[in-house]
Amino acid sequence: MPRTVFTLQVDPSRIQAYRDAHAAVWPDMLAALRDTGWRDYTLHLRDDGLLIGVVDVDDLDAAVAAMDATEVNARWQAAMAPLFAGLDGGAPDAAMAPIPTIFHLEAQLEAAGLPTATATTTTAAGAADLPRDPAASTTSQETPR
Repeated sequence: MPRTVFTLQVDPSRIQAYRDAHAAVWPDMLAALRDTGWRDYTLHLRDDGLLIGVVDVDDLDAAVAAMDATEVNARWQAAMAPLFAGLDGGAPDAAMAPIPTIFHLEAQLEAAGLPTATATTTTAAGAADLPRDPAASTTSQETPR
């Protein structure tokens, strides 16, 4: 299932209001997102207002259009719009700027003919013993635990 990553800019003076709104999203908004194909949707907010969204969705444009057709989304977008910078009167979901993927570990592992998962064991200290790169220097000191 395709993953989409996008950015928006929250007004730095409104960050706490944005966090508060997302601490308890309206149940009908949650249901609308689920019902229109948004899966494993997360938002990440930096202190300067950079908002990064990550969502698994088959077609972002179709999912946004499906949300646009819901009454709850119109209310949510109207409530959220004042919290963003640079929307010029538009809705936040219309300003999402998708970011293209340039690296995907599992895809490159598969292309290299390598397994996508590694077996690990746990030491007495509880840290995983991961396979080490045989070409790595053996003279470097390990970081203390």
